Amino acid sequence: MAHISLPAGLPGISGPLNQYPETALHLRGLAQALLRGPSSLTPGEREMIATYVSSQNNCWFCTNSHRAATRYLLVEEETPAELVDQVCQDLETAPVNDKIRALLMIAGQVQQGGRRVSEENVAKARLAGADDKAIHDTVLIAAAFCMFNHYVDGLATWAPEKESDYEEQGALLAQHGYVTPTTG
Repeated sequence: MAHISLPAGLPGISGPLNQYPETALHLRGLAQALLRGPSSLTPGEREMIATYVSSQNNCWFCTNSHRAATRYLLVEEETPAELVDQVCQDLETAPVNDKIRALLMIAGQVQQGGRRVSEENVAKARLAGADDKAIHDTVLIAAAFCMFNHYVDGLATWAPEKESDYEEQGALLAQHGYVTPTTG
């Protein structure tokens, strides 16, 4: 049961966004800018960063809703959908390119604390082809998703238990982004 009164039947972040539209406008706008705005990273890569950070934070709702969106986008980008599962399971052995691996390592460092981002990992990312925008976006996605994860879990919002329950929401997020009030 959520720590505050939220609309029934709206899982995860959807309940607080619905209940508090004055903050929802800004949180949705931030997610839209980070995950769908101009970037040198694809939407699938950015969703993968969000999913990875959410999984490291053990946020069930965010991990599964963004994992579903990532799978959808990766297929559109002609990348195997299960890549996101492999990344969350074991980044070291996941078959991602060097640039994405380095960026995900940076995201993991941000998740542990912003000052943990090492010059070595930034240099690895640059050497693998990451530009300033990719590094910026990675750090901000990781930081924002720590906030989103803590928002969802800090309010003890309701979340479906089965991963398959997130597929429809993931498709909506992938297709329509974050600014429409019907998406989480």
